[in-house]
Amino acid sequence: MKEGIHPDYVETSVTCGCGTSFTTRGTRSELKIDICSECHPFYTGKLKFVDTAGRIEKFKNKFAAGSYGTKK
Repeated sequence: MKEGIHPDYVETSVTCGCGTSFTTRGTRSELKIDICSECHPFYTGKLKFVDTAGRIEKFKNKFAAGSYGTKK
């Protein structure tokens, strides 16, 4: 390998939105992720809506009145 062109490979602390954290190796010292194998529906077998930006609530509020897109 050539010297000086590769990023540093350091120990990385990964923290999930559900509170799970683990250590691995990578080019960054810290990673924050939204979903991991502890809370992902595929691995847990439980149906769960993953709504990180409030999109589901925003959709429900938008269409709750029933007047969106209707002619008056």
